[in-house]
Amino acid sequence: MAKFVHINKEDNVAVAIEPIPKGTILEISGRSLTAAEDIPQGHKIALEPIPKGGQVLKYGYTIGHATEDIRTGQWVHTHDMATNLSGEVEYVYAPSHPTLPVHSAESFEGYLRPDGRAAVRNELWIIPTVGCVNDIAKHLVSENQDLVQGSIDGLYTFTHPFGCSQTGEDHAQTRKLLADLVRHPNAGGVLVLSLGCENLTHEQFLTELGAYDASRVKFLSCQEVEDELAAGRELLEQLAQYAGQFRRQTLGMDKLVIGMKCGGSDGLSGITANPTVGRFSDMLVSQGGTTVLTEVPEMFGAEGMLLPRCESREVFEKADRMLNGFKNYFISHNEVVYDNPSPGNKQGGITTLEDKSCGCVQKGGRAPIVDVLSYAEPVKKRGLNLLYGPGNDLVSATNLTAAGCHLILFTTGRGTPFGAPAPTMKLATNDRLAEKKKNWIDFNAGPVASEGESIDHAARRLFDMVKEVASGKKTRSEENGFREISIFKDGVVL
Repeated sequence: MAKFVHINKEDNVAVAIEPIPKGTILEISGRSLTAAEDIPQGHKIALEPIPKGGQVLKYGYTIGHATEDIRTGQWVHTHDMATNLSGEVEYVYAPSHPTLPVHSAESFEGYLRPDGRAAVRNELWIIPTVGCVNDIAKHLVSENQDLVQGSIDGLYTFTHPFGCSQTGEDHAQTRKLLADLVRHPNAGGVLVLSLGCENLTHEQFLTELGAYDASRVKFLSCQEVEDELAAGRELLEQLAQYAGQFRRQTLGMDKLVIGMKCGGSDGLSGITANPTVGRFSDMLVSQGGTTVLTEVPEMFGAEGMLLPRCESREVFEKADRMLNGFKNYFISHNEVVYDNPSPGNKQGGITTLEDKSCGCVQKGGRAPIVDVLSYAEPVKKRGLNLLYGPGNDLVSATNLTAAGCHLILFTTGRGTPFGAPAPTMKLATNDRLAEKKKNWIDFNAGPVASEGESIDHAARRLFDMVKEVASGKKTRSEENGFREISIFKDGVVL
């Protein structure tokens, strides 16, 4: 018997869990039908006739309309359906005030910083303020690995091409994001490395950074010293001495801040991995913890799943501004607002942006939304937060790190190797990917589809793995040494 899933009883399509050959007889929700053509894994099959212009329903929501008459058993994809979305939307606040099941408080082994924040790593970071010193930063990392000992988990730098020849908002965003990285609790000690003549000046950076612990943060301007490598070594030794004083201790899960995103999605993302992350999010929030959902363009078309959960009108209005503000960002550049999903998404079975978004926001679970954050804005409230930013994997993962996420849950149906500065856990949506790319994948949500595992059981497995990673177990991307950043950029380069 071919495997498929009928997500919601109102849906007029089902999703193939494995390839369904033409002529296969299917028994779906009490009805019998025959596959009119080959249905690839992750793709949709029509459960009933859908006339041209008729609505296609998945997740219990409309994900687009038929562009031609669709027969029962026919493959439903880009050749016979299209998006309904266009332009700005006027949202209406209709709160649902969801409540979550109560979960017993649990703990992990982490580091406690002097300001009361937790950390899941105790690392030394070198943050370049300008791309001109990237290679110096890399040299300092490669030549000072002997400092990684005791409780120090690693020495890393996060290079980028910016910090000079930028103006306006771009310059401000670079400055803001780099300062947020300096403040990140996973960094037990930070060396801020500058050249000396860039337009992101030392004075500007100090103003952006605000109050800081001089034992934890050191500064080096390469033009001001005779030997920047020797000077950098001396400062790193001081930072290592400070960071080395921290030891892991038992901390409550309420201190964790977890980022959630997806990339290289497929037709199973919204059925296996994303709902698993959503249930995990609810579990963590119910224990007083914090989760952060970003990728604003991948909320378009799924607003009905999110906006009613805003805990107040103030939060709803911030969400409204975030959503329509991002649409204006597209329009101001004469770009199509709904030019999504990507070619890889489509190959994996996602047809329209509504289709992608309804699967994407499953990561947000059912928790109330307590705040909406601007780009790279640090988390201030415990609970589920929305974070302004694009869907681009590197940009959004960096954004989540800058917001203060201790680690990131990254679901994928097609696979991707990269890692952010925060430990980045890769969650496979299907068994085939998990088996093929064991060197990339940390967690397999595929059994939800292939073996009928419950979302609750998968979320419990994920919760336990998050505790292990928060307590020091390395992710695949960490083992591979894959860590990088990308900064959201929009304006002029001088």
